[in-house]
Amino acid sequence: MAKPIDHVDQLATVQTRVWLQEHEWLHEIFRSSRNTAPRFRLSDLLSACISIALASREAERQLVAYLDEQLTLRDPRTQRRTCNVFKVQFDQLLNAHRASWNREPHPMFDLDHVATACVAVVHLQDDAINKVLAQARANFIERSPVDGRRVLSS
Repeated sequence: MAKPIDHVDQLATVQTRVWLQEHEWLHEIFRSSRNTAPRFRLSDLLSACISIALASREAERQLVAYLDEQLTLRDPRTQRRTCNVFKVQFDQLLNAHRASWNREPHPMFDLDHVATACVAVVHLQDDAINKVLAQARANFIERSPVDGRRVLSS
């Protein structure tokens, strides 16, 4: 059985940034009538997008194509919004950031570029909102303690 402090550490979030247009779409999902019981927060929704966008080699290929073909054409001074992401998905984001496609001789994309692209490629998918909410549920279940009890911090 996990110690309460271990569970709290697993739930820690890390702050990152997402470009304004993609952040607004996450906020749209947050306000959606489909986001109920439980109602997922922006950190859940961004984490879900990262999980979906980095789920396979093909998904990662789409992510890189979006970065190369779409994000590079946008104004690099575009506003960003701060958004939290769960540690597991932040580690996925870091692994993508360290991937060979983001090293010499290729241009380097920052973490906020990769996080933004994760949201953007998911947004382009059919039935995107339902996919994000389903993945948020799956991620929540993965974060839950084995015995099903939630640990409350004081």
